[in-house]
Amino acid sequence: MRTAVDINCDMGEGFGPWTFGDDVDLRMMPMVSSINVAGGFHAGDPSTIDHTAALAKEYGVGVGAHPGFRDLVGFGRRHIEASADELVCDVLYQLGAVRALIGRHGLNLQHLKLHGALYMHAARDEEFAAALIEALDVADSGLPVLTTAGSVLDRVARRHGHPVVREFYGDRHYGDDGQIVFTRDIGPLEPGAVAAKVVRACREGTVETVTGSSVPVEFDSICLHSDTRGASRLAAATRAALEDAGIAVRSFARPEPVSDT
Repeated sequence: MRTAVDINCDMGEGFGPWTFGDDVDLRMMPMVSSINVAGGFHAGDPSTIDHTAALAKEYGVGVGAHPGFRDLVGFGRRHIEASADELVCDVLYQLGAVRALIGRHGLNLQHLKLHGALYMHAARDEEFAAALIEALDVADSGLPVLTTAGSVLDRVARRHGHPVVREFYGDRHYGDDGQIVFTRDIGPLEPGAVAAKVVRACREGTVETVTGSSVPVEFDSICLHSDTRGASRLAAATRAALEDAGIAVRSFARPEPVSDT
């Protein structure tokens, strides 16, 4: 049973005049404690990053870079054939863009989380995962990487001693292998069910799978996607349920308060 948990959410995923939903970032920002800001390859542009950073500062949330494949048309959800070295350069390029623009608002980069198909690629491909962690160990050795427990990226980072933050997906289904079931459209979700799923994971460390089985999950942060249908309702219900259960929502970068007793 934990007393605090981080909620992270992908934001700044518009491009020019195009956005996801009506002010989705503004509605989600008060519900989360960390955000992942698109770096310009799957979504995002300088003005969007800057605007998202200003909102993050206003609401006091931690900011991470959210690099994806060079795939604006496919929103970074298509796999792009490229060498590990090329992909590492793409990640660092986007990381640098986010870091520079949030720095304008006096914010420091809290973490790195890959997007979409690139996230899944790093979770399976050891060559890319190793090249990325080796590059980060030089560029920013203390920058935590968000990934799923047991993934290739998780194992490689731990082997190198690089900080990792493991995620639980509140708005995704799980298979009997303890991994998320990848689908293009998750469909409508009931806020109470998502909230109960997250509270159960925090209390018991388990999740019900698509077959009705129960499997253990290890995590440090809960991910709720801003482009899931009814995202703000899911986030509001989840945050309220956590607080009712005595579980504070707090960035993983902020340690537990020290008790005097």
